Amino acid sequence: MKVLVTGSNGFLGSALVDRLLAHGETDIRCLVRPASNRARLEEIEARRGAALEVAVGSLATKEAAEHAVEGVDVIYHVAAAMGGAPADMFLNTVVASKNLLEALVHTGRSPRVILVSSFGVYGVADLPRGYIVDENTPLESRPAQRDLYSQAKLRQEKLFWEYQARYGFPLTVIRPGVIYGPGGNAFSGRVGMSLFGVFLHLGGRNILPLTYVDNCAEAIAIAGRSEVAKGQVYNVHDDDLPTADVYLARYKREVKPIRSVSVPYFALTGISKLVERYHAHSKGQLPAVFTPYKTATSWKGNRFDNTKLKALGWKPLVSTEEGLQRTFAYLR
Repeated sequence: MKVLVTGSNGFLGSALVDRLLAHGETDIRCLVRPASNRARLEEIEARRGAALEVAVGSLATKEAAEHAVEGVDVIYHVAAAMGGAPADMFLNTVVASKNLLEALVHTGRSPRVILVSSFGVYGVADLPRGYIVDENTPLESRPAQRDLYSQAKLRQEKLFWEYQARYGFPLTVIRPGVIYGPGGNAFSGRVGMSLFGVFLHLGGRNILPLTYVDNCAEAIAIAGRSEVAKGQVYNVHDDDLPTADVYLARYKREVKPIRSVSVPYFALTGISKLVERYHAHSKGQLPAVFTPYKTATSWKGNRFDNTKLKALGWKPLVSTEEGLQRTFAYLR
């Protein structure tokens, strides 16, 4: 069985390649962009004694997409833009996905598809504080009020479901929370953000839906090998989740001290209203970094449920405590 992994040399993609090899996959095609760093894949090959097929190309071109899907039985679509200009976000997430889907249906075959989506597709701003986010949580109904990443991921996921309904290929969607680990980002926006040399702690005591990168990759690999998972959506986050204030305190203690200011949610809501008002009054001169809608989405505070994923047979390979220790040791 031939497997395709897009975004295979990235933070999550390379971890997925490693877990697929651990589960016995031997014929893996790794799609990498031209001139990208293949060090992670080379390390996996050396450690696992495996030979990976590397296909060089960008899904932003139809030709690369057609070459990538040729002869494959399972597609793990991990590649997506994590940031950048609006045009780049749309090109590398939405257009790239459409090229992949068009190439898939033109093969005349029906390979299985596992799409890595995001918690960012959920619409939680109008839900009560402490709402338990699971796979039945409604999707975002006002994407224009969200960040570019969430808008792109929402459009991407809808695109996959539209093509699945039209062409009937088996589809599984994975929605990870905050993926962390050595090589990843030090802070999620759910904890806060840096501004003028000071870290604004915005998450308070909110629970962080963390998933260690190997645990997330394991969930994707298990879902891709399960018949039960066809047509299903799975949220991915670990157990024993820390709160934002605990994460920040541990970072200061185990990595390095940083200047931080805690901003309570009620105060942030008031600031957001002022920023939004001035943004409109100034005709966009002041960017609307904070709006009441974005603030409610990111920092109101939710709880999370991974029961459905566990029913699939998944369990964390790395505990949250061990994952945090490894991450902070890497960041030191």
